[in-house]
Amino acid sequence: MEHLQTTVMLLFSLFAIINGGYYQSKILSSGNIGCEDHICGTNARCTLSEDRPVCSCMNLHIGDPLLRCTRVECLINEDCIKSKVCSNNRCINLCNDLCGINALCETKNHVPTCYCPPGHTGDPFTSCHIVDPLDACKASPCGTNTKCEVVNSIPVCSCLPGYRGSPLTGCHHECENDNECPNHLACSSSFRCESPCKCGISAECQVINHQAKCTCPNNWLGNPFISCRPECTTHSDCPKNKPACFYQKCINPCDGVCGINADCNLRGITPVCSCPKHMTGNPFINCRLFEARDLCEPNPCGTNAICTPGHDNTGKERPVCTCSTGYIGNALINCQRGECFTDSECPDNKSCIDYTCQNPCTGKECGPTATCTPRSHIAVCTCPNGTRGDALYNCDPIDNRSVYSYGRAYRHRYY
Repeated sequence: MEHLQTTVMLLFSLFAIINGGYYQSKILSSGNIGCEDHICGTNARCTLSEDRPVCSCMNLHIGDPLLRCTRVECLINEDCIKSKVCSNNRCINLCNDLCGINALCETKNHVPTCYCPPGHTGDPFTSCHIVDPLDACKASPCGTNTKCEVVNSIPVCSCLPGYRGSPLTGCHHECENDNECPNHLACSSSFRCESPCKCGISAECQVINHQAKCTCPNNWLGNPFISCRPECTTHSDCPKNKPACFYQKCINPCDGVCGINADCNLRGITPVCSCPKHMTGNPFINCRLFEARDLCEPNPCGTNAICTPGHDNTGKERPVCTCSTGYIGNALINCQRGECFTDSECPDNKSCIDYTCQNPCTGKECGPTATCTPRSHIAVCTCPNGTRGDALYNCDPIDNRSVYSYGRAYRHRYY
């Protein structure tokens, strides 16, 4: 309101200056006193109201306008910066001693505000104290056997370890007996479902219906409730009857390796299978007693020769070697294919005899006085000139006495 009054006075003054001549002449003519007589005090201003002078202190001044006005810092809050207020004509910060202990104060738009700093709580006009992060849980909203934690200033309830249920209403033990646990777990003395396995070192554990079964690994020795160890780690750990260490177990490498009736002998730890001297066969499958057919297996004869079980002069069994049909040679060394198989493979004057092309006239086919001629692969017997008779048997000289010759020929043919 005071600002509005001051503004009006300034406007009147400006108007009076501009129109001074008019008002002065008017006042003089009327006999009234004007502002030009300077009747107002120091730092006061004169304005006319209904043609009468009015004295007032200038803006930001106080005092007696007729005597003296003194300048002040402020009259209203708006005369001060926003972080201060006008009190007793001075711009001051009211935050000083306004707020409580540990509180903060901030003046905005000339209005002081008290508040507790971050991490503190309380009445900022009396006292602020550090916030206890567990305050939200001190009057715990959780049930029995639970844990209360403050997360982002919000209480969070959870069951204690070993307990389960609703943390808001209350939690109970995870288990009271084994039947409340899965088959592979058991209810421990702490009322929790845990593995019942309490086996020894390197032992294996199998849980059946909540019960632990401890065993040593396959081929291992020891007490499964104390410690298990392998039967062997090197061959030197094994006894003589089981000299080899395979997969941490002592074994005899000959066990089940060789065939029926076969012998097994070790070379180091390597099994060697063989048939006994009086037997033959495959030592990895079956060994059997010798038979006559074994004399020819494998074939002891020469190339392309046939082996047949036989006997020697003493009656002892022995292999007999012969060349195959159509082959000739030494059956103990090599048999070669013969020169021929049939007469057609030989010249006309030869026959295939013992798989070679030979003269069919060997001297035994015709009579002693007959002539043998090879023709068409056979022997042809004829009597020489001057003789007659059966060339297969004998040829006689021709006698001019026909009767005699006839009778002789007749007797030769039929007797």
